[in-house]
Amino acid sequence: MKPTCLMLLLLAILVPPRAFAEDLRQSVRADYETHLADLFDHFHRNPELSLVEYKTAARMAREMRAVGFDVTEGVGGTGVVALLRNGEGPTVMMRADMDGLPVEEKSGLPNASKVTQQSPITGEVVPVMHACGHDVHLTSLVGTARYMSAHRDAWQGTLMLIMQPAEERVMGARAMKQDRLWERFGVPDYALAFHVTSRDRSGLINVTEGSPYAGSDTVDIVVHGIGAHGASPHRGKDPIVLGSQIVLALQTLVSREIAPRVPGVVTVGSFHSGTKHNIISDKAHLQLTVRSTSPETRKTLLEGIRRIATNMGRVAGLPEDKLPEVTVSKEGVPPTNNTPDLARRLRAAWQKNIGEDQVIDEPSKGMGAEDFPIFTSDPTIPSVYWSVGGTPQSAFDTEAAGGDAVPSHHSPLFKIESRPAVIRGVESTVVALMTLMGGEEAGARSPE
Repeated sequence: MKPTCLMLLLLAILVPPRAFAEDLRQSVRADYETHLADLFDHFHRNPELSLVEYKTAARMAREMRAVGFDVTEGVGGTGVVALLRNGEGPTVMMRADMDGLPVEEKSGLPNASKVTQQSPITGEVVPVMHACGHDVHLTSLVGTARYMSAHRDAWQGTLMLIMQPAEERVMGARAMKQDRLWERFGVPDYALAFHVTSRDRSGLINVTEGSPYAGSDTVDIVVHGIGAHGASPHRGKDPIVLGSQIVLALQTLVSREIAPRVPGVVTVGSFHSGTKHNIISDKAHLQLTVRSTSPETRKTLLEGIRRIATNMGRVAGLPEDKLPEVTVSKEGVPPTNNTPDLARRLRAAWQKNIGEDQVIDEPSKGMGAEDFPIFTSDPTIPSVYWSVGGTPQSAFDTEAAGGDAVPSHHSPLFKIESRPAVIRGVESTVVALMTLMGGEEAGARSPE
């Protein structure tokens, strides 16, 4: 018999508030020892590159079917969608990304990856590593599926679990959307995701009401010149000099055109021109990454780049048909912005069920990007993206004492303390889902 809203309300009144938290704690830890630890080990040893996560997707589909989910494979390439319909109620989406990175693992762990794979992008055979923790995300999603399936009497609605390819190339979310994701499976009422992080102590939940990840745009500037002999610069127009002036002028966008407390980044990551010491080239190519946390800042930066590049060409005396060309890639991603009231609601639920000392609100100091907001925009879906710590305190103590630094994401030395990270990943996800789909004993009301 499906639970009714009245039954869930009675559960909220009759079941002690800590009963859910204690059951969750014990259940997830037991599941880690009997199933999830081996599953994490499998994923860590067997990473796959973006767009070719075939074995990973197949294993995830099998895990989901085993606990009663309706599974569709091949969505947007290797993407997997798993649905568990459990009566009337909201549809809540939870995403995990599947892809590894072309990095040779040097972590020294006993289960370090030794996998190589042919890149679908370059065609080269490269080493592959889960150097960003997607193995934690996958394992936690399986743990979440297993708990939610076993506790269907405690929640109502439709649970939508998405296993996304190619997050590292910010291509997978868009590919799934273009494969008519929402038309085929329905638009969720809420969307959730988390990322394990080496920057925080193992198991710590970090959630902010702001933007945990920046938006990212890729920009190319082609600077035209007039070639000449290096000994006769007056006979040409030097694109290297002009390109250098553009690079310097671009720095004023962040320092002088956006407010001091508003984050923004314009980085010129590549500058190519010329072939020989004594030849003034006729072209230079600049490659930029642009980061922002709001549509307004993005507009200011992109319009400013175009304005500066074009008009610096005019300053150099180039004719109108040789002015610098600015191209903004269509593969950019918007910023990840949490829905404030939803973030507050989930933070309160995590504090109540997991512990106030296990939940923090610390904005990111970097401007890394994610393609999760492709899911949550057009149409806009209320969403929260949080992080779970994965580094033991002892590693931070060693670093503070002058020892080895804690490796960053994408490093060949990257390592995560899997047990507390996976367990907290499952716990935080289940609490969030129960808050949105279950009784009040699992969640917390939004602050007035």
